[in-house]
Amino acid sequence: MPSSRIPEPIAVLSPELFDRLKERTEGTLVSLIKTNKNTRYACESPVFGEFRSALSAIGNADDEVQDDRLLESYRTSIPLTTYDSYEPFVNKFFDRNCRDTDLKDMFSPGLPYFMAVSSATSSKNAKFFAKYRHAPGTSYEKVDKGANPVSDTGGKNCIVYSLNYRELVDVRDDEGTTVKKIPVTLMSAGSIRMQNGMDVEKDPWMIKLTAPRATSPVAVSFIRGYRPFLLMHVLFALADPQLETINTLFGTVFVDMIRYMEEEWDTLLNSIETGELPDWEGVEHVREYLEPKFPPRPERAAHLRAIGKATKQAGWLVRIWPMLKVVIGIASGVFSAVIPKMRHYLGPDVLMQSLGFTASETYIGMVYNPSNLNLFKVACDDIIEYLDVTKEESASSIVPAYEIESGRRYEIVITTRDGMWRYRLGDIIEAAGFDPEDGAPILRYVERRNVAIRLGGAMTSEKQLADAIFAAQDALGPIVEFTVVVDDRTMPPSFGYLVEVQRELPTDSSADQAPAQVQADLCRSNPNIKRSLELRTIGSPTVRIVKPGTFRDYRRWKIEASNTGSGQMKVPVVMWDPAAQEWMLERIEREVGA
Repeated sequence: MPSSRIPEPIAVLSPELFDRLKERTEGTLVSLIKTNKNTRYACESPVFGEFRSALSAIGNADDEVQDDRLLESYRTSIPLTTYDSYEPFVNKFFDRNCRDTDLKDMFSPGLPYFMAVSSATSSKNAKFFAKYRHAPGTSYEKVDKGANPVSDTGGKNCIVYSLNYRELVDVRDDEGTTVKKIPVTLMSAGSIRMQNGMDVEKDPWMIKLTAPRATSPVAVSFIRGYRPFLLMHVLFALADPQLETINTLFGTVFVDMIRYMEEEWDTLLNSIETGELPDWEGVEHVREYLEPKFPPRPERAAHLRAIGKATKQAGWLVRIWPMLKVVIGIASGVFSAVIPKMRHYLGPDVLMQSLGFTASETYIGMVYNPSNLNLFKVACDDIIEYLDVTKEESASSIVPAYEIESGRRYEIVITTRDGMWRYRLGDIIEAAGFDPEDGAPILRYVERRNVAIRLGGAMTSEKQLADAIFAAQDALGPIVEFTVVVDDRTMPPSFGYLVEVQRELPTDSSADQAPAQVQADLCRSNPNIKRSLELRTIGSPTVRIVKPGTFRDYRRWKIEASNTGSGQMKVPVVMWDPAAQEWMLERIEREVGA
């Protein structure tokens, strides 16, 4: 839908929309409580002791009274929860010799379809979340429509998603017979499997297929290595001039894929001409399924050679794929740094669209306005509540969806069909208003909560750190990506920015102004930093430029080390892992303003 036809969010709900949103929210919440109140997590976790007592007092009240009392019990006795309360029950799925009777109804009725594994961006260890199959029409289907787009004029779709899994949980009965194999995998991979009925037992059959109007055979999604995974997807896409949609989940992955295409341009074209697949490491196990689907296309190769590797020309990709209309990749918050690079590749007419506001724990919402990559309409299958960031971090500070205020900031709190209760997601949003048609909240992503550096008594938020380096783009040019470490090469320590830029730095001294511009913006947004600089308890920020492709190679390194599959590895704004820091510091090319 063109952005001009999408109404602006309204600042305040009308009485009618207020009632509709409240009714919808409470109806969903009552359904979730009834479905999950008898699960093992709800019945055994110490954090729900008061809730269990409240449920016992309800007894056999009639339905209308019971619904009201269920809501009251939830509001007054369910506390804020974190992964600490969830983890002991998740760990049962990884116990040796576990039986189906030990795992059934753990968080929601039955057994999970898959276990989602987080990308471990903001913590050292990955987290795991049980994901159950639910009734049709859920938000999982909404997110998977983004994962499996259908072009509107019959073109082809390049769907860059992994189907690999980290491991299988083999659930057996008391006789030792396997009753279910549960893949431990990325949220994106598990959701696609669940939506399309792609059980792991079907993999030997599915690996031979190609989805309708997809450029890549399914076998490509079973390549584990990040580089060959992206290169094989781009090879099949490059061979097809009818490509209309590219979906890479994250904008950073899209840029990585196109950069790999630049590097291997001649190899890719030779392969398209001859029909012989390149001998990339890590594709041996799928080669037999790919070769029959890759005939020689000498005319296509000649056409691409005539276009050439014109990477410096804006809109180069539209010359390669004249039908290209949409590129889907999350580019909100700190990921917005890749937007200029994406726009350079795509030109002005290709729509850049986000998959939505997603997390391993749940699907928060879909894009409200395709022209705004950071505006989301909240989905209605799970319960999204809002913890006022200006108040005490307790359940008493939670605000329901129909009582949030436009312009205020909240932390997302979720209660899901998958059995999470008032779970702190850790994401800070700003309420941008409400959909004038149905009253659903419209959110603007801001940052992760408590992801910051404390130096010299000054606590600096993720958004402040990001805004400061973006303010230095006058000196550095467009920034591709960045991360921040504590620079303790001299005392006092300082904010150490590691930055990859889109083009070569100017030969004059203008780039040396970047640290001063970063410092000025930090002082503007955070008076405590200015005070700490004056007291010399913190040093001036430093800016070091890393080699081109560093952040892409970092994702490749982390993905292959974690064995979780490609496509969901995010670079943290603040990098604390010593091994990751060492890896990044080895790739510094230049320091500006030193």
